Amino acid sequence: MTPPLPRLVGAVALGGAVGAVLRHALGEAFADGSGFPWTTFAINVSGALALALLPALATVRRSRTLAVALGPGVLGGYTTLSATSEQGRSLLDQGRPALAATYLLGTLLTALVAVTVASHWSRPEERATVAAEGGDR
Repeated sequence: MTPPLPRLVGAVALGGAVGAVLRHALGEAFADGSGFPWTTFAINVSGALALALLPALATVRRSRTLAVALGPGVLGGYTTLSATSEQGRSLLDQGRPALAATYLLGTLLTALVAVTVASHWSRPEERATVAAEGGDR
């Protein structure tokens, strides 16, 4: 495997910074109180939906740089498995195993539904093109 071009690494890094800032801003604007972590849930589900929609965009399919900037870059920085895991652990520590299970399984299942729905807006060959460019990582 050949090493990535510096412009691709830069595109992922810049996109990741944008995604992380956006996620942080949403977390500040819509801070979760006690209970179900709705903000992180919404971020992860919307990120999964957006990632699955990338192959439907012709501009993304035509540009490897854009594919990696948006996929692993912006959406990789925007979504957060670590926060989901930490929030699930916190709910368990609070003695709320049912809520923790609902949150963790609900995030997974809802994200899978979002991806399934979004995949109907692109053809298999379009998804393969974006995958080959690295935009699905």
